Amino acid sequence: MSAQPHSYAADDPETALKYAIQHIRGDDRAQIVEGVIEQVVPTWDHEHVTDLIREQIGPTLRKLGCRAGAGNLDLPGSPNWYVPDLAVVPRELAKGGDALVPDQTLLIAEVTSESNGDTDRIAKRRRYAEYGAPLYLLVDRQERVCLLFSEPGQLGYTRTDGPVPFGTPVHLPEPFGLDLDTSEF
Repeated sequence: MSAQPHSYAADDPETALKYAIQHIRGDDRAQIVEGVIEQVVPTWDHEHVTDLIREQIGPTLRKLGCRAGAGNLDLPGSPNWYVPDLAVVPRELAKGGDALVPDQTLLIAEVTSESNGDTDRIAKRRRYAEYGAPLYLLVDRQERVCLLFSEPGQLGYTRTDGPVPFGTPVHLPEPFGLDLDTSEF
């Protein structure tokens, strides 16, 4: 029995591209950054850092009624469809199968890789601010620092805490109200 192709008619290229990215066959995940399709293939050391963050914020997530994961983020009206390393969202939003938008998150964390560090440092930082993500944590493994961006606006984040060298705690403000241990990053 052969697989039936998806049939879909889109009125605009953005919708068609975002539909296509969600229907890539196999286990591959992909994102669209400024119109360029990128395969998402994290390495174990990359996942190690993401898990360390998840473990530390876990008790606070339960108190807040939130979930953390790498679900899809749509940026409507732009050629962008992101798969963040970690996004914290209210539990009720995590139950749906649809993509969320950055302003529905409480925190987005990206961990840089050699191959796409500038994407996280420049493009994603700008777009997350533009789309209202309240907190953006950038773990820059090449520079061995963390930066926390807050107070988003159309022209970018208006507040930056850092760069904080690995080994120095990074304070996540309310609703988290905790210091993130970066010594194992």
